Amino acid sequence: MENKPMRILLIEDDEIQCNRFKNYVSTRNDIKLVAITNSSNKALEYVKDYNPEGIILDIELHKGQGSGIEFLEKVKKYTKKFKPIIIVTTNSSSDILYNNLHEEGADLIFYKQQIDYSIKSVISALILLRKSLYKHNSENKDELLKETKAELKNKIASRINSELDLIGISSHLKGRRYIYDAILYLIEDDKKNDDTVFNYLAKVYKKSSSSISRVMQTAINYAWKTSAPEELEVYYTAKINYHTGVPSPTEFIYYYANMIKKDM
Repeated sequence: MENKPMRILLIEDDEIQCNRFKNYVSTRNDIKLVAITNSSNKALEYVKDYNPEGIILDIELHKGQGSGIEFLEKVKKYTKKFKPIIIVTTNSSSDILYNNLHEEGADLIFYKQQIDYSIKSVISALILLRKSLYKHNSENKDELLKETKAELKNKIASRINSELDLIGISSHLKGRRYIYDAILYLIEDDKKNDDTVFNYLAKVYKKSSSSISRVMQTAINYAWKTSAPEELEVYYTAKINYHTGVPSPTEFIYYYANMIKKDM
């Protein structure tokens, strides 16, 4: 895991500071900014999605939403299995504030008005502390190695798009968006409701389910008409109705959803 770039969440309301962090991180290959936000509530969502190894937190967030102290108080319930390194940046030099921040879980505090303060010093501190992060969380090492929700979502999206490209469902086809969303809907296990996939799409796009199905069928028909038969045989191995010679939308989306779920 330490061979991979360190996953960092930046919570900062100063756009200039955000750009400086982004520009500096782009010069290194040992660290990755997984998300940037000026909202303490949005930051909590990012903690759940990205499981960051380090968090850089501007405690004031005057131009953003919420506060850094509020974030520190709430983030504890999301970091019981794995506690990331938390570095606080602030324009305050209050000892009372610093003591409170440490009690709430801040590992390091950087005073922005200090002469030697720099983006580089903050990032360097995170990298130096990364080894202790693994020792401190040694009992939950599996949690560190686990694929994050965001990484899994990106992997699924990339896989769906790759499969649709291979079969000839090109991006210019209107039905591709419906097909993509339908496959994704079927793959995601958290969609616990009684809606069929077509009813779900009908609600999202405010069209009838039959209209959605027709547009999807048109895209599939186009692929079977323009793609080489030998390629279709390689990339689509499910049985096809003898009379139509083309899979129906239902057959098509379930084939890919089941195949991708097995591979994840």
